[in-house]
Amino acid sequence: MAQTDVRQKIKPDIGVKEPPMYRVIYMNDDQTTVDFVVESLIEYFDYTLQLAAEKTNEVHEHGSASVAVLPYEIAEQKGIEVTLSARTQGYPLMVKVEPHG
Repeated sequence: MAQTDVRQKIKPDIGVKEPPMYRVIYMNDDQTTVDFVVESLIEYFDYTLQLAAEKTNEVHEHGSASVAVLPYEIAEQKGIEVTLSARTQGYPLMVKVEPHG
């Protein structure tokens, strides 16, 4: 008679965690146009026209506003894309990325 080994199924502990989230923050300035800010929110963050106008107003009134909360790599990439777009059009818009929470 052959002897059989009994093996238990072992679940691997992969340790997958949710990536930390970061806020993308637009800083107000006196040179970047309202139109550019609205358009960038629509183009890079999928805002509707109405929500983009409201967020732009918030940036203007409060000096800054969080426009998105995203995983770090995506937040950083969006911030770079918006900044490059602003610079090519001659605007000094500052975009910060900081930990959420």
